[in-house]
Amino acid sequence: MATSTRPTDGLLSWIERRLSLTQNGVIVVVCAVLGYGIGRFISSRTLLLMVYGTVLVLVLSYVTGRRKLALVAERSDLPSRLREGQVVDVTISLSAKRGVSNVLLEEEVPDALGATVVVPVPSLSGGGTVEHSYQLTPTRRGVYEVGPLRAVWSDPFGLTRHRLVLGETVPMIVHPTAERVRDRVVSREWEDPPLRPPVSRRWPTGFEFYGIRDYVNGDDPRRIVWRATAKTMGADPRETRYLVRESEQGITDKVFLLLDNDREHHTSGDPSDSFELAVRAAASLGKRHLEDGFSVTVDTNAERIADSLRGRRAEIPLLDALARIGTSKAGAEELVARALATGRRNAHYVLVTPHLSRQTAARLRLMLDRAMSVVVVLVLHADTDPLSIHRAGGLGCNVVELRKGQSLDRSFQHVAESRGLIATGRR
Repeated sequence: MATSTRPTDGLLSWIERRLSLTQNGVIVVVCAVLGYGIGRFISSRTLLLMVYGTVLVLVLSYVTGRRKLALVAERSDLPSRLREGQVVDVTISLSAKRGVSNVLLEEEVPDALGATVVVPVPSLSGGGTVEHSYQLTPTRRGVYEVGPLRAVWSDPFGLTRHRLVLGETVPMIVHPTAERVRDRVVSREWEDPPLRPPVSRRWPTGFEFYGIRDYVNGDDPRRIVWRATAKTMGADPRETRYLVRESEQGITDKVFLLLDNDREHHTSGDPSDSFELAVRAAASLGKRHLEDGFSVTVDTNAERIADSLRGRRAEIPLLDALARIGTSKAGAEELVARALATGRRNAHYVLVTPHLSRQTAARLRLMLDRAMSVVVVLVLHADTDPLSIHRAGGLGCNVVELRKGQSLDRSFQHVAESRGLIATGRR
């Protein structure tokens, strides 16, 4: 999971935040300690007086820098949820009850959202206001925190630096990109000629083509297939047969998305390109099936992150869960084993994985032997094991190959078109 944590800036940054000492202040302290030790060793009163004077300057710098600034800052409202690539305009304003000078207005921004904002304020009179606008552009999904908003100032000698929190942190969730995909729950991909599947549920309009029949009173005229009707037209208009398209839902309205988050087989790096592509695929499939009215469940190797979501309102919980997910040490074998143990024929399973081991392929074969509907989405990258592609091709189910930089819609459409050719008997 992507978070807003940044790498440690170093020891000097930690000292500045904890002790309010700048780099020059640290140098002064080190010189004072060394001077005091040398002065006591050689019994030099002059050197000791210089050390005492240096310490006095450091104390004065700290006391003068500790003054309280009468500042009030406001930040425009930030959305709690964003999409990858969405641009958000942010405005911060700083008001002073008394005149101040040489103040920095600092807003901490995670690297995935942009750069930390630093606004110098040379002088601001009492009752005056200064505004600054910047943009947030999330480049990857995750959970982040914007802020806090601080005022930063230093003493005249530059030995200390102080901070005053003017605005608290704001949590933000960046949803993964969900593309439009033309995935459909299959029902008769193996049948020729097509027959009604053993498990079929009623649906208002249906998602899969079942056949063409004669028009009867009450049918929607928009379902008339005019090209087929034209072939029945003869000299006598009374002999014309109006034909309508008949559809069915398919085998199920329950979809299980199995997301393999095993870090061993995904590409290295933070973020992992292959894992981010897998998350986008899961988000696209989940959103599409929710729009179609299906029930969507998302499982990862170690846990279930979304359970039986249904309806358009469930898109936000689904994308929230996918925004938080990260890689784990658990393998895909455990994920498929749970699906095999609790699986049922009236459900549709989509496995999104970068690697298909022999054990995983064997368990998928058992699911197919039990007449369970399975689709494998194989995320390919430079280090993909060629045996994974071979094992996926030998399963006999639909296999979607995803590569970085390719459209998800085109990848799924290619499989859908191939399935349609097979179902209609064309090659």
